[in-house]
Amino acid sequence: MTEPRVLNGRYELDKLLGRGGMADVYLGKDIRLGRTIAVKLLRADLARDPQFQARFRREAQAVAGLNHPSIVAVYDTGDASTDLTGHQSEQTRVPYIVMEYVEGRTLRELIRQGDLSIDHAIDYALGVLSALEYSHRAGIVHRDIKPANVMVTQDGSAVKVMDFGIARAIADSSATMTQTQAVIGTAQYLSPEQARGETVDARSDLYSAACLFYEMLTGRPPFIGDSPVSVAYQHVRETAEAPSHFNSEVSAALDSVLARALQKDRQDRFQDAASFRRALRAAKAGVELSPVKPLITDQLAAEVPTKLPASPPPVVSTPISEEGPATRAMAKVLSGGSLTTESTEEEPEQLPLSLLESKEIDKATKRRRRAWIVTLFVVLALVLGGGGFYLFNQMTAKPAAEPTVPVPTVAGKLETDAVITLSNVPLRPRVIQVNSDTVESGKAISTDPAEGTEVPPNSEVTVKISKGPANIVIPTSLAKTTESAARDQLRQIGLTPGTTTVVNDPSIPQGQLVSTSPALGKMVEAGAIVNLNISSGKVTMPSVIGKTKDEAAKALKEASPTLVVSFVEEENSQVKAGKVTGQDPAANKDVDQGSPVTITLAKEPEKPSPTPTSSSSCTASPGASSPPTDCSTDSPSQKP
Repeated sequence: MTEPRVLNGRYELDKLLGRGGMADVYLGKDIRLGRTIAVKLLRADLARDPQFQARFRREAQAVAGLNHPSIVAVYDTGDASTDLTGHQSEQTRVPYIVMEYVEGRTLRELIRQGDLSIDHAIDYALGVLSALEYSHRAGIVHRDIKPANVMVTQDGSAVKVMDFGIARAIADSSATMTQTQAVIGTAQYLSPEQARGETVDARSDLYSAACLFYEMLTGRPPFIGDSPVSVAYQHVRETAEAPSHFNSEVSAALDSVLARALQKDRQDRFQDAASFRRALRAAKAGVELSPVKPLITDQLAAEVPTKLPASPPPVVSTPISEEGPATRAMAKVLSGGSLTTESTEEEPEQLPLSLLESKEIDKATKRRRRAWIVTLFVVLALVLGGGGFYLFNQMTAKPAAEPTVPVPTVAGKLETDAVITLSNVPLRPRVIQVNSDTVESGKAISTDPAEGTEVPPNSEVTVKISKGPANIVIPTSLAKTTESAARDQLRQIGLTPGTTTVVNDPSIPQGQLVSTSPALGKMVEAGAIVNLNISSGKVTMPSVIGKTKDEAAKALKEASPTLVVSFVEEENSQVKAGKVTGQDPAANKDVDQGSPVTITLAKEPEKPSPTPTSSSSCTASPGASSPPTDCSTDSPSQKP
């Protein structure tokens, strides 16, 4: 069997999980920590291309500092040597990313299988928006939100956003094109500004998230075309059908949320992921958003004339069908003309008049003229007087009192409940996050205007939501917990888990927390990054050569109380007795906690027994009182 491939002596690669445009993803194992991982390795045939290497490393940099439950965690990055052609002389370094292994399926698979309900779609969309809210706060725009880049865990309880391969810092979001001037992103989920090659910001991700949510609800993206170009054109020019057109179970409230989220002008969309999430939670409870303004595309605006052609107003003439002599006479009087008596015949009848009769007629005519003038002035005076009286009443009348509503009490409620309570009044809630040492994170603190204040309906009311205390103490209870448990506890109290470093420790078992940076028990700002030091289960052997037995025992106990130490003595004429002459394992070597250690002590050599140089024998006579006289001495030098 082929031996498994190991990267940098630590990460063992197993089966291939998937293959993308620029990288392969393998199932793997962290040999040092013994955990299952996923390893993303740049394809060997692209490893020499600096563009692909830069993009791959940018992904690693983008997500290395992101620690969020809805973002696939990155544990490590590095380079591994590989052979592109089978010749050792042509080896090159290929970058890799070590990631959290997530068992589950992508949203693309779930959508294709039709396994998504309305509630599931809302919950998964809320998870994606939570991940985007966190990455946007960290200054990272994903730029490629789509179903294939969102994993759903095996039990369906959570989502994980992955593949930040084309992510950019918000400060660098103006770089929207590659060097080949191709628009970056996936056509079905491109924001209009991405399709036009304009600057990209966090609101572009929210548009893509809206397209993703639309597809979860309807089983199809908002726009479908024969080519990516035609789809991109629709994103810029056309308005998507309401999702309820394709799925009758979609509520009007969800239609209103997507109508806002899919606006062509980013100023008309949700301005941040938190606003999108709040609207989606409210829509789940049946609260509709106010209608968005009608869209006018650039093309339609170009077709609307900026100035209408000038034309004279039409002249309407009203013909008089019958006109009697009196009518014609009145008309002439009013017009200042002379009076001519006319008969009812078509041709006037001329009457012979005397001079007296002529004068009487002139007087009558003048009287009639004055009467008409007086009448006109009276009518005019009445009209002017009536109009003046009406205007006076309008100007002096007190305006009708506008209807008002009291601001309800929302203090202590969860953010979603507070928003729904205000929306039902109806008022327009605006949520801001503030620190509080007394109110639990995620709950309402107060409103502005204050509760009970009378305000016009649909007024904006600011809701202050607690994001926990401004300063947090790193709990000492984290010591000796597992890495995953420590990260969860840090997130729950409002801190951000940082990088993990494996360190040797005298007694804390492998995989448990040794310390943090900043230190345990220290007070830090809310949201601060806390790095973790995890025990390797190893002990570094101290050097005890030349020490006495007691000194060596003390040094080994300080190094680790778990070491099992035994002493042996060995004769040594060169070293003072009782001094250490050897140790096993050697100094500075990393050994497992509880390992046996043998210490060799010098022992003074034993002295040899003395050899006799002569022997004597004397025989005394029995009963004699004087010394013996018969003595003989045997020695090597004695002569006979």
